[in-house]
Amino acid sequence: MNTLVLVEHDNSSVNDATLAVVTAAAKLGDVTALVAGSNCGAAADAAAKIAGVSKVLKADDAAYEHGLAENVAPLVAGLMADYDALLAPATTSGKNIAPRVAAMLDVMQLSDIISVEGPKTFTRPIYAGNAIATVESSDAKLVITVRGTAFEKAAAEGGSAAVEDVSGAGDAGTSSFVSREIAKSERPELTSAKVIVSGGRALKDAETFEQYIMPLADKLGAGVGASRAAVDAGYVPNDYQVGQTGKIVAPEVYIAIGISGAIQHLAGMKDSKTIIAINKDEDAPIFQVADIGLVADLFNAVPELTNAL
Repeated sequence: MNTLVLVEHDNSSVNDATLAVVTAAAKLGDVTALVAGSNCGAAADAAAKIAGVSKVLKADDAAYEHGLAENVAPLVAGLMADYDALLAPATTSGKNIAPRVAAMLDVMQLSDIISVEGPKTFTRPIYAGNAIATVESSDAKLVITVRGTAFEKAAAEGGSAAVEDVSGAGDAGTSSFVSREIAKSERPELTSAKVIVSGGRALKDAETFEQYIMPLADKLGAGVGASRAAVDAGYVPNDYQVGQTGKIVAPEVYIAIGISGAIQHLAGMKDSKTIIAINKDEDAPIFQVADIGLVADLFNAVPELTNAL
């Protein structure tokens, strides 16, 4: 089976999410990576070095600079004549492009897979991760999004794939890039952080969140996350949100502070290697998945923990 992997990149480097997709694609067959961007030669070269990638297709056009789905999807759909499956990361970008490709190919999309069971058989979480469905496609072409935390990341170095130029229709004329607001932080990005400290609604307001969560995260060199309740209350920006409607993470250590453990939040972090929960409610659902639980007032426990580090 020939597979095409949609590479997520910033025109100069490849995002970590792509590495997990390459691992999933390799379980199906030969892997070709598609880099669509503008002045994206550096990203294409980086993709060529990924272990397991046999060929890189580079679509270098101003229309693809910002990865607009309306422009990239027709390019991908056109290339699928030579491939049996498209795999994309289950990120904001991948979730925007893949369904359009599936519609153009008139096939069903397989979303958020967590394992490859056969050539056309996969597993994926349903009901916020409370059940795992095994699904088999009968379509001639597969369009798949991959949950990055479910697969080991392919090595970013070691490959030596050839880079081939391709072209598409270019600008579809149906959308235009206006602006991008990116929150810059010296802390690790959530999806790649080995340690994450998350806060919930119990932190009361943005100032309290900053006062209690940030010093602990800084001591641990950790990424900072939050529950949807904390995000909706305005404590932190949207890109901090962990959960079913936020980011799916699986760090080595996940510290949940003042988070009750609603099912939607658990769906985004329960694959973490070690889960530590601090909550004054001993019946909080978070303790059912926690490896280490501390029933205590976070306003006393967190400063003590921070000072002890």
